[in-house]
Amino acid sequence: MQDLIIPATESTPEIQFNYLEKRFEIRGESFPDNVGYFYEPIFNWIREYLDNHDEFVLHMELIYFNSSSSKVLLDLFDLLETYAQNGKQIYIHWVYDKENYGIKEYGIEFKEDLEFLKFDFFEI
Repeated sequence: MQDLIIPATESTPEIQFNYLEKRFEIRGESFPDNVGYFYEPIFNWIREYLDNHDEFVLHMELIYFNSSSSKVLLDLFDLLETYAQNGKQIYIHWVYDKENYGIKEYGIEFKEDLEFLKFDFFEI
């Protein structure tokens, strides 16, 4: 399986899905013009990975995301929740700046809507 590396832009986060190192990271800001287009390859990559692996740890370090991105993140967590419900071990490492309390609150709200995903919060 190939890595999925997407450099950050002014409106999109950096995506670092390194298959061999098992390092899966989304970092930065997310407010792309076409959210579906940007996130589609990410969803596809995750599906392919989880169809063949039992554990996935997603490191999320977003400093800002708009409402369209929030909806896509909820869709992403719903996808991961489905895999977790079917026995996969899936962890979300939600990283937030201690001065950006809003981002922590979003993570808490996402966590409250999910039963099987394991959320951990990390303050930087």
